[in-house]
Amino acid sequence: MPAIDGWRLKLDFLDLDAIAQTRFDLAEIMEPTAEISFESSLEEPSRQLREYRFRFNRKRRELIRQTLDDAIDQIDRLIREIHPTIEAMEPRASIPEAPLAGLRTHFKEITTLIGSSMPRPDRWTEMGRHLHFGQVGDFHDIEGVDWPAAKSSLRKNLYGQDDPIPVKVGDLCELIASKPSGPIPTKLNWEKLTDEEFERLIFSLIAGEPGYENPEWLTQTRAADKGRDLSVTRVNRDGLSGHLRARVIIQCKHWLERSISPADVALLREQMALWEPPRVDILIIATSGRFTTDAVAAIEKQAQSDRALRIEMWPESHLEMLLAARPALIAEFGLR
Repeated sequence: MPAIDGWRLKLDFLDLDAIAQTRFDLAEIMEPTAEISFESSLEEPSRQLREYRFRFNRKRRELIRQTLDDAIDQIDRLIREIHPTIEAMEPRASIPEAPLAGLRTHFKEITTLIGSSMPRPDRWTEMGRHLHFGQVGDFHDIEGVDWPAAKSSLRKNLYGQDDPIPVKVGDLCELIASKPSGPIPTKLNWEKLTDEEFERLIFSLIAGEPGYENPEWLTQTRAADKGRDLSVTRVNRDGLSGHLRARVIIQCKHWLERSISPADVALLREQMALWEPPRVDILIIATSGRFTTDAVAAIEKQAQSDRALRIEMWPESHLEMLLAARPALIAEFGLR
């Protein structure tokens, strides 16, 4: 078997006759320590194979992560495209063949990618059955039940609980012995991120946060407005009113040289109509820069108006505060 990060299997197998003879010899010399050592050596191949399987699965997840992420985005896109075309159709009518074929293709791709290294997502079998029949009623089940549950499972399994966070310290004793001093770093190195990486950082932030459901990308990087739209459902749990869900659109602006202006806010506010229906309840503007004073005033004025849309600001300082409580993301994206 090929090595994994330089680690190789070193297996020595004994046939049954050799094992029996060794046990007989050890029993004769009455050396308990030797007997224990020999019995442990018999378990060594199994231990190494388990170790190899663990390393293999971790590498396999790393290999398929980007492709699987892209396939998830494609299914999100197709579901959004199909929805308006079937609204007036009867439940027993068939979904148009072209987008249905695309859904089936990406479904099979994901099934192949996850293989045996990841558990099957929730409601994966049900989604496959609905895709097989391909009727409008099946699509409603896919959109409302099957795919949200499956996507959530897939996102969680993109990273295993034992996947390591890369660090540059070989031994923690070395770090302690150096007695580091000086100011505690709080500012993040936003310059290290590309536009794509900044968007993925925001996506990772919402994807792993309780109270946020069904995160997805809506546009490609460097869209016409120089930003990328993320969509997510924010769930507020109230002991008296129950669960309240709000549709949230997040605009990512990796702007290091300029601040968000009132004109930018006005443009984004008007663009929200393009993402309806369903209604957009909250617009979040996430930027690695800042907001101008006039932009802040415009957003505060919007909050006092009778429009249903609420705008939230996530400037650099707010993102740094959020990430301070999530050091794994800081390490993953190399922000320090």
